[in-house]
Amino acid sequence: MKRGLILLLVLIVAAAFVGTTMAVPPGKTVEFKDGKVGKVIFDGKKHADKGLKCNDCHPKLFQMKKGAQKITMKDINAGKFCGACHNGQKAFKPVFCKKCHIKKKKVIKGC
Repeated sequence: MKRGLILLLVLIVAAAFVGTTMAVPPGKTVEFKDGKVGKVIFDGKKHADKGLKCNDCHPKLFQMKKGAQKITMKDINAGKFCGACHNGQKAFKPVFCKKCHIKKKKVIKGC
């Protein structure tokens, strides 16, 4: 009886932590709105597929509270935030804006 209860507790705790292993759960994205250069959509699955976990970036590089930090290209190019890894050595350097920034598509009425 005790073994069964202990096993059940272990399974419950393990199940609670399964969701924390991915940066953003599959099918979910985080959108960062921006001005002229377009929004950035972060897809955690791409990072998780590379073997990264939430605690690789949170809270060391990014706070967990939405809107807690203003992320700028100046900071990224200085090695902060995304730039801690996207530096041209560990991951691609952010030199091609369209790789991360997505401009709104113009909607033409009548089409």
